[in-house]
Amino acid sequence: MVRTIKLYQNFNIKNNHKNSIILIGNFDGLHVGHQKLFSLAKKYKKKYKIKIGVFTFEPMPKMFFNKKLKNFRISNKIQKIDLLEKFGVDFVIIKRFDKNFSKIKSIDFIKNILNKKLNAKFIFVSNNFRFGNKREGNVKQLIKYEEICNYKIIKPQPLLTKKKVISSTLIRNFLQNGKLNKANKLLKRNWSIVGKVQKGRQLGKKFGFPTANIDIKDYVIAKPGVYAVKVKIEKNNKSIKGIANLGYRPTFKQNKILLEVHLFNFSGNLYNKYLTVDFMKFIRKEKKFKNVDQLKRQIKSDLLKAKKIK
Repeated sequence: MVRTIKLYQNFNIKNNHKNSIILIGNFDGLHVGHQKLFSLAKKYKKKYKIKIGVFTFEPMPKMFFNKKLKNFRISNKIQKIDLLEKFGVDFVIIKRFDKNFSKIKSIDFIKNILNKKLNAKFIFVSNNFRFGNKREGNVKQLIKYEEICNYKIIKPQPLLTKKKVISSTLIRNFLQNGKLNKANKLLKRNWSIVGKVQKGRQLGKKFGFPTANIDIKDYVIAKPGVYAVKVKIEKNNKSIKGIANLGYRPTFKQNKILLEVHLFNFSGNLYNKYLTVDFMKFIRKEKKFKNVDQLKRQIKSDLLKAKKIK
């Protein structure tokens, strides 16, 4: 697939991307709340005949400041870019978030980056957006400099579900509590993990249940347990149904979280290939079995349930 979206890793953007709509944020998961923003941005694009750009950060600032926060992301960088392209974004600035960048004064961020470098025309931000050294900058400050810097701040009302703001935090909570259907509804798609298949202990293969082992990197840890999944193998758009275990395998005393995927009606070598695993339904939580026979019986039951899921 050839990308139409232009990627930048600095603020030296092309002239045809200046004087654009700029949406600033992490956009982790790109949920329905974010999607509403992009729909609005498209209306501005049509009305003013300008481009849409996204200004985002790697790593996510929260992960940069809290090094202990390992498993946090709903989607990885590549997934984010793919979705932004799908939502009609013309260019993305992925700024490396480091110590130097975190120390920029908020006024310099406004004058030197948003105005001089990007020459932004409309800036979309959430009401709680903070920026600059020690998070000193806020939306009020951005509004204060509208006339001086010749931009207009747009801060749309957040989208609500049952009086709660739809946010990446809410989706993480749903995933962590096994409420996959609620998370998927707010994402408007199946939550998915992209990861490389690694060599494991081959325990599944020994009792007739071969699995592909995937390191989940810094993805949020959904509730450990068994899931019905759909899987795409790299460079192939066809999905294969399967079953996955996300967890610590308490029966085998493993202490590292692992995603193991078994594909239905598939044979072939998956080592070192990238899989996209779509989580369709939570089947059961992880539990410890007395012996392998008991585990086998449970797996057969899980398989039957997973195969029935459309």
